[in-house]
Amino acid sequence: MHNILLLIGILAIIGSFLFYFLSLMNLAPIFIAAPLLFLSILATLWILNIRNQFKGF
Repeated sequence: MHNILLLIGILAIIGSFLFYFLSLMNLAPIFIAAPLLFLSILATLWILNIRNQFKGF
């Protein structure tokens, strides 16, 4: 399950980067593309950071 989420996150980063690239060429709105790229990177890093943490006794 962890590998599937990581693959989805990487694909989301690639897709949102391409959308951001289109917005830099004024073919899409940048105020939608920039937060989308940020959120996809944030979600992917959050997926990478999930681990079984020791909560104490």
